[in-house]
Amino acid sequence: MSINILADIGNTHIHIYENAAVKHLSYDEAIKRYAQKDIQYISVRRSIEDEIKKQTKWQNISSLIELKGAYQTMGVDRRALCLSHPDGVFVDAGSAITVDVMEGGVYQGGFILPGIRAMLESYSRISPILSIPFNQKVSTHTLPMTTKDGISYGIIASIKTVIATHQEGKQLYFTGGDGAFLSSLFDGSVYDETLVFEGMQAILKGRETC
Repeated sequence: MSINILADIGNTHIHIYENAAVKHLSYDEAIKRYAQKDIQYISVRRSIEDEIKKQTKWQNISSLIELKGAYQTMGVDRRALCLSHPDGVFVDAGSAITVDVMEGGVYQGGFILPGIRAMLESYSRISPILSIPFNQKVSTHTLPMTTKDGISYGIIASIKTVIATHQEGKQLYFTGGDGAFLSSLFDGSVYDETLVFEGMQAILKGRETC
């Protein structure tokens, strides 16, 4: 079986993997452009499953993505991400930030944080005065002297600290929309937006050899 095009259907976008590159498209645009393509996909968005079945030739392979040690309700995208490498800490920084740990090909556990945008929105719900843009360049080595930097510091420092607590010498892998930024906070970390698709490929190639 030749693996040509893969898709990861997330909460806000459909991510298409084609020719070793990833495209991030809206649901409508992805279906419009790729409806007649043979695509194998995973999905965490059940609400559009009927639409995909009616309008496309795509094949849902979510049930194939098995991860040793994973709990029953673990998201298929997180499972695929963890299958990209047998060891490490895997961070998917999107609308939510998921952090999962693998050792020797076995899932060790993980946790979920609000995404950066969700954290920012939570401040604005506290008070309109706290509705401010995010400052990626704020230093975490000195205490902030402005409200804007104080909020950005709080977001960055809390995410960075909890990830570092569970690193324990393991390789850090980042993916997702804010993955490149979060990766820059850790020396020696890897940012790769194809990690989920590497996990999918590992499963599909494994079935080929069975």
